[in-house]
Amino acid sequence: MRVLLVEDDEQLADVIARNLRRDAFAVDVAGDGALALQKAYEVDYDVIVLDRDIPEVHGDAVCRELVDGEATARILMLTAAAAVEDRVEGLSLGADDYLPKPFAMVELTARLRALGRRARRRRPPMLTWRDVWLDPASRSAGRGDETLRLTNREFAVLEELMAEPGDVVSAEELMERVWDDRLDPFSNAVRVTVQTLRRKLGDPPLIATVVGRGYRLE
Repeated sequence: MRVLLVEDDEQLADVIARNLRRDAFAVDVAGDGALALQKAYEVDYDVIVLDRDIPEVHGDAVCRELVDGEATARILMLTAAAAVEDRVEGLSLGADDYLPKPFAMVELTARLRALGRRARRRRPPMLTWRDVWLDPASRSAGRGDETLRLTNREFAVLEELMAEPGDVVSAEELMERVWDDRLDPFSNAVRVTVQTLRRKLGDPPLIATVVGRGYRLE
């Protein structure tokens, strides 16, 4: 899941981003509203975590523009104000969810996953392809009776392929949905991850390379 975190407190943003990446989210960070709007129109994010009190362009104005514009991402607003009136105001701007500071990371993660499910085409709770299964909720996957030990990236790549069984998913699409803007666009990370995932899935092979187009399950 691709997430944009908009938070001007660099230390807090770093802590949140590191924890989300540890839970297999691809996270980009913007420290002000102007940069947030720029990124939101450049990348197809699933969810935008938006602090209200940010410089350049206030969070409320960012939310309004995204809701009125062409951005399809769900918006979760953050604020240090915990009053009910503030929550109502945030939601009235068009935000999909609202979380007051301080918050527990487990709650933020749960809310992001819920919003991510609403942002995408509805997926079944358990993904299956032949004898391979993947449970997004428990972050577990396996083939037959054997549970696979996958890295966060490998798990996310397999989830993207299983969400569109038989369809070709390009390296660019995997790069956008599984990694974040820290990845060098000339990196071979996608190819290496797919190779490792293919090996872990075992025989007979399930991931095919479609030359010049990407990868698919077959």
